[in-house]
Amino acid sequence: MIPRVLSIAGTDPTGGAGIQADLKSISAFGGFGMAAVTALVAQNTRGVREVHVPPTEFLRAQLRAVSDDVVIDAVKIGMLGSAEVVAVVSAWLAEVRPPVVVLDPVMIATSGDRLLDADAEAAVRDLCRLADLVTPNLPELAVLVDEPVATDWDTAVRQARSLATRTDAAILLKGGHLRSADSPDAIVYATGIHPVPGRRVDTPHTHGTGCSLSSAMATLAAHGLDWSAALERAKPWLTGALEHAAGLRVGRGNGPIDHFHELRPHLDLGSSWSSAAWTEAAPVRADVDDCAFVRGLASGDLDRAAFTWYLGQDLLYLREYARVLARAAALAPSTEEQRFWASASASCLAEEARLHESHVDATGLEPAADTTAYTDHLHAVSASGSYAVLVAAVLPCFVLYTDIGARWRGTFAPDHAYADWLTAYGDEVFAASSTEASRIADAAARAASPTVRSLMSAAYARSMQLELAFFEAPLSA
Repeated sequence: MIPRVLSIAGTDPTGGAGIQADLKSISAFGGFGMAAVTALVAQNTRGVREVHVPPTEFLRAQLRAVSDDVVIDAVKIGMLGSAEVVAVVSAWLAEVRPPVVVLDPVMIATSGDRLLDADAEAAVRDLCRLADLVTPNLPELAVLVDEPVATDWDTAVRQARSLATRTDAAILLKGGHLRSADSPDAIVYATGIHPVPGRRVDTPHTHGTGCSLSSAMATLAAHGLDWSAALERAKPWLTGALEHAAGLRVGRGNGPIDHFHELRPHLDLGSSWSSAAWTEAAPVRADVDDCAFVRGLASGDLDRAAFTWYLGQDLLYLREYARVLARAAALAPSTEEQRFWASASASCLAEEARLHESHVDATGLEPAADTTAYTDHLHAVSASGSYAVLVAAVLPCFVLYTDIGARWRGTFAPDHAYADWLTAYGDEVFAASSTEASRIADAAARAASPTVRSLMSAAYARSMQLELAFFEAPLSA
């Protein structure tokens, strides 16, 4: 089932908070987002400029329009603004009784200013009793329990437990306002607590964090997760959204979080980065095809001494290439990619051993200038610490040999002088590895900034040029 989740909140025309943030969070977790507007807010990443509150009758009409037609699986409530608006929402909840209600009690501005008058604050306290989960920040929690703002975790837990006891709702306690190196959260009940540890992200781009987490929790609950499991899933997502926030480059103040950071690497935008890089390298690839060494290898007329020299240099290259692939494994962001690069590194070492044992005497073997140039390039990229650029640099060795092998497959007789080598070029297992390496490079490119993508393209192009030089070197030598 795709959860149908309704956000009842104010707007943010820059898209970072309010219903715009809610809809993004709902979508990020596979829900279908809907929205009823409580207030039209003229704001940006620097602050609020003006608020227009439509007549409460219009809010009532919005809510009825949704519930008269759509089965609602969860409701997330954000900015309400007045006791009259709270009353409309409360009456609608009592009538419709959605299965999941999450209340984010927007009561305190980032500046610390109170956003509601005393009547509205009292109305929000009453509304908490209609919620399944309440998600205040620490200043809002203090208002709800009528105490000073908590400055330590134990006090915050006590206040959250007090609110849970009064309202019979679960409380999402957020430790982001505490002055500590970490940033824990917890689901607090009247009778217990489920803490979820987390690291603090050093970023000013936190606009809409509370809205986004609350709507994520509502969507996960609509999927069937209990509150503890929902927080276990939502918290690492939010941490990643904060870590990727700067890359959005939205606004000149406190920018929004990146709601879709988990999904963006998997987007298929048609022409992939690796396809574009391959097309850009067409002149170099044509020079490889026209290279005397490659033509001689394909025809079988290649001088055996030149081939043996090439194998020796390839052995030395593979030793260093294996080290670079191991470095890619160390930098990889996921276990899946770590395993891929580690396996590729091991395959290089196995191929080196095969060459050493069956074709080449490595005793006293020294790298040629073109071999050193290539391995120095790869090691320099490796030392830069950029996973995306390193993946781009190692990719040509995969895709160029796979392309040559695919075009040579089935074109030579069994008694061809270099049949075993041409067959190895067309190995289907290596072709599959080449496809996976391209997929990983495309994911890295989608997640990278324009500057990093430019560096990826430069590293890829340099590796292609060095592949050509590597093929030209045996006959030159």
